[in-house]
Amino acid sequence: MKIETQILEDHQARLTVEAESQQLESARHKAAQKIAQRVKIPGFRPGKAPYAVVLRTVGEAAILDEAMEILVSDIYPKVIDEAGIKPYGPGNLEKIDKLDPPTLIFVVPLEATVTLGDYRSLRFPYELKTVTEEDVARAIDDLQNRMAILEPANRTAQEGDEVSLRISAERKKVEEGQALTLIRDHSAPVTIKPTDKENSQEWPFPGFSRQLVGLNIGDEKAIEYTYPEDETIAESLRGREAIFRFKVEEIKSRKLPELNDEFAQSLGEFETFEALRTQIRTNLEQQAKADYDETYHNQIIDAIIKDAQIKFPPLMLEHEVDSVVHQLENRLSQQNLDLPTYLKTRKISEEDLHKEMTPVAENRIRRSLVLFEVGKAEAIKVDESELQNETTRTMDTIHRLYSPKEVRRMVTDNFVQNMVSNIAADMVAKGTLERLQAYAKGELTTLAEPEKPSKPASKPKRKKKEVQASAEASTTQPIEQVENKPTAEVESTPKPKRKKKTEPVSST
Repeated sequence: MKIETQILEDHQARLTVEAESQQLESARHKAAQKIAQRVKIPGFRPGKAPYAVVLRTVGEAAILDEAMEILVSDIYPKVIDEAGIKPYGPGNLEKIDKLDPPTLIFVVPLEATVTLGDYRSLRFPYELKTVTEEDVARAIDDLQNRMAILEPANRTAQEGDEVSLRISAERKKVEEGQALTLIRDHSAPVTIKPTDKENSQEWPFPGFSRQLVGLNIGDEKAIEYTYPEDETIAESLRGREAIFRFKVEEIKSRKLPELNDEFAQSLGEFETFEALRTQIRTNLEQQAKADYDETYHNQIIDAIIKDAQIKFPPLMLEHEVDSVVHQLENRLSQQNLDLPTYLKTRKISEEDLHKEMTPVAENRIRRSLVLFEVGKAEAIKVDESELQNETTRTMDTIHRLYSPKEVRRMVTDNFVQNMVSNIAADMVAKGTLERLQAYAKGELTTLAEPEKPSKPASKPKRKKKEVQASAEASTTQPIEQVENKPTAEVESTPKPKRKKKTEPVSST
């Protein structure tokens, strides 16, 4: 068997394979037997008709097509082995070039490769902001407002009230390709904020709630607003003019609870208000660090990608786009929506959606591949006891969230294996980010040697089903890589695919 290998620019290999003539002849006879098993031939039991009879009955083309399936199945593993390539997934039989000798052309997607730059020399300042008393007071104020007692108010709206509105919004000027509607007509509650507590995060725009002061039930109003050029909440609306129309449906006064020990005790196992305040500060500090670390880690990964050579085949990108779309479907289902409705609302096709998701998927692949490659280079290990503890916590959460019947249906051996593999991958990614952070902060030098592992770190694998419980159970989920792992690579010699029934060229 002769094999000619050509590496293509899109990280695939084109293999031109010249097989032995007797291999095709043998495949023809096997094909005739298979056909005779399923095609009724008068005078013969299933599978017992001679080759010549089968040939007369079904014709040369049918036998040859079946024979090619058999030949490809027989020689493909040997082809991959002898070519010395590492496939990412199943190849395609692109063409039957000729029959004498039988010459087949395969296109095989290759396993992704990453060549890292000097990532250990990267340095970035680590400037975590301190949580202030104002931050703590703001969080306490938010809790207090959530616990407010609402009562119907037979008067005009005033500061502190919760006003239910029927609201809609549209663009004042519509450009080509833009939708007129910004906010579909619906009911929404709005709390009228004091003038000294307005903030840039207020919906639908800063200062909106003050427009409700003095209105009564049934009053209608239209407001024009121009979004600033530095708008951060709705960046697509920067500098755009919008018209908001609303009608007051209900006005409720809000009585705030006193900030005392009783208030703290109503929120959980806090004996005193000071204990609540302390916990709030701790939570804010933890959240601030998690948010800043996410930004810091992304900065490091972006710099590594910029200096790395990353190659992956189109099939990997296709798989990741499918994964991104599947995650979108999951989010839509949580809102009682489905993908067809979403596409119809946006007036786009599924093909348009896939094109739109392609840059997102490509970025996810690059980030995940780089993170995995660094983890491998740094020999990041998984602590077995930590893995066991995290797996136990995840299973406990699953049992709390689902009924015994659902758990029995869900928790199969394959499910558990995927879950453990995914948790291990998350732990490796977390350890990798911690190592990169230590380099970037200058806590480790570029001369530091990674610890030699007892066994190589395993490559991340994507779980087949998303598990809400896993996300809720883990208290230290890594930030970028958990959501951004590319589809797991497949076995080394997967069965090739035939794009379509390929008519071979004439042997003559």
